[in-house]
Amino acid sequence: MPSLNSYQRLPHAETCDCSVCWSRRAPEPERSPSIPCDQCRPASVAKVDGIWKATPAFTCAKHTPPRRPPQYWNVIYDSGNPTPFVPIRKPFELES
Repeated sequence: MPSLNSYQRLPHAETCDCSVCWSRRAPEPERSPSIPCDQCRPASVAKVDGIWKATPAFTCAKHTPPRRPPQYWNVIYDSGNPTPFVPIRKPFELES
């Protein structure tokens, strides 16, 4: 009986659609906007002449989060003022 290693080293066919072959053919994804660019820098601490110096972090305008969160709720249909709920005080019967 052949071992598992002999099957793992077999080449895939040209038309193979397994997840490994698909990921090799897939284009490279774009960089996420959350990944810092060359202008952004993290905070750092270094010892210079026996004194610790701290360099604050810097985030460029492109990666700075907005001051307010985006609005997710939009008005689709405005039917006017809401109608107040008026409870019915008297029992009633349905007419047939």
